[in-house]
Amino acid sequence: MTALFDVSGKTALVTGASSGLGRRAASVLARAGANVVGIARRAADLEDWRQEAGGRTAAVSADLSDRSALGRIAQEAATPFGAPHIIVHAAGINTREPADEVTDAGWDITMMLNLTVPFFLSKAFVPAMRENGWGRIVNFASLQTTRAFPGGIAYGASKGGIGQLTRAMAEAWSRDGINTNAIGPGFFPTELTAAVFGDEERARRNAAQTCIGRNGALEDLDGPLLFLCSSASNYITGQVLMVDGGFTAK
Repeated sequence: MTALFDVSGKTALVTGASSGLGRRAASVLARAGANVVGIARRAADLEDWRQEAGGRTAAVSADLSDRSALGRIAQEAATPFGAPHIIVHAAGINTREPADEVTDAGWDITMMLNLTVPFFLSKAFVPAMRENGWGRIVNFASLQTTRAFPGGIAYGASKGGIGQLTRAMAEAWSRDGINTNAIGPGFFPTELTAAVFGDEERARRNAAQTCIGRNGALEDLDGPLLFLCSSASNYITGQVLMVDGGFTAK
C-alpha cells in the first residue's frame, strides 16, 4: 500500500518554498524521495530550506509577481532535474486591505501571485507532463475560497478563483493523466497568519470553530499533500480538499 504514496524519483516544483506551508510542502516531498526545486524571492531562506530538507533539492530565487519573467523562471526550474512531474503552488499574498481601501497595486499583485501564476506556470509544463502521461498539480485554496472574511476581498476573490481554476485545469488536462486538485488549509501558524496567531483570543476562537477543537499544525498537511501528489489520487481531480479541522463543516 505504501507504493500508492510513493513520489521517489519524481521531480517536484514548489513555489513559496522559503517559508510557511510552501516550505513544509517542499521539505515533505524531499524527504519522501522526490527531487524538489523550490522557488521563492529570498535566496538565503531558500538555502536554509535546502539545508533543513536534505535530499535532492535545488533553488530558484525569483520574483513570481513579474509576469514577463515566468518563461525564464520555468526554464530555470527545469534545469536541475528536468521538467517537473509535480507542481505545488504555495506562493501567495494577503494584503488585508478593507474593501473601501483596496489599491490597484494591492489587487494586481494578489491576483498575480494567487491566481495567475498557478495557471501560467503550470501551463508551461503541461507539454512535458502530457508526454509522460502523468502529472500532479496542487493549488492552494483557502477558507476564503468559500467564506468571506473582513479585509479579504482581493484575497478571497483570488482564492475563490482558485477553486474554479482547479476544476477548469482538471477538465482541460486530466485526460492526459494530469490531475489537478487543491488543498484548502484552515488556520496554520505561518508568516501569512502571524497576525491571527499573535492574538491569543482570536486564535482560541478559531480553534473553537473547528470540529476537532484546535488550529492546524504543519504536519497535518503532510498526508493530504502526499496523497494528492502521488498515484494514491489517480481517480481524483478537480477537487478542493479542505484541511481545516472541520472549520467549514460548522
